[in-house]
Amino acid sequence: MKASRVLLVILLLSLGGCERTFRDMYDQPRYKPLAKSSLWPDGRSSRPPVDFTQAYSAGTFAGSSSGRIGIVTPAPTIGPLDALREALRPQVGQAAAEETAVKLPPITTALLARGRQRFEIFCSPCHSVAGDGDGMVARRGFPHPPSFHSDRLREASDQHFYAVITNGYGVMHSYATRVEPADRLAIVAYIRALQLSQHAPLASLGNQDRIQLDGASGAASKGAAR
Repeated sequence: MKASRVLLVILLLSLGGCERTFRDMYDQPRYKPLAKSSLWPDGRSSRPPVDFTQAYSAGTFAGSSSGRIGIVTPAPTIGPLDALREALRPQVGQAAAEETAVKLPPITTALLARGRQRFEIFCSPCHSVAGDGDGMVARRGFPHPPSFHSDRLREASDQHFYAVITNGYGVMHSYATRVEPADRLAIVAYIRALQLSQHAPLASLGNQDRIQLDGASGAASKGAAR
């Protein structure tokens, strides 16, 4: 009886060792898709097919009979990632020319709606939806960008904002390859709308707006008094 217990304990310990071995198989060291790697000259961890490889069936029709018999044209080979980024980034002379030629299109509701959509996708994670530099990424340890409502940035030119989106600034990388030029202008227009929302001159408000503002101020004062 005692020997059987000893054998049972040994068996359980052996199974635990097997699970540890299998765990190493579950969590193997690996690269994430499209991750960068210094092992290869082109900087990619995902390797292209070897020479003379013939690809068959891919995409939606990969599991179909027609897909299995179809020959797929290999994707064109491209250069190293860093070289590709530099090729897509505007050159210094080009950026300077764009900066001097920036002119916002007529401000329309559609333009501001487009600018708000692009801003909330690409800019708000750091700059926040209010443009005060307190976005979700900044709250989690990333450096806080300056508020668009500071005197310095309220006085900055449209060209400045466009150039920063295009070329990057400080820890902010260039968005030239992710945001089209027309969308950059829309974002600049929306930034101006955000700035106006926090610094609108009182004289520019209509009577109804002033009544609402006075009512909100009065309610806030009563709440503070309590």
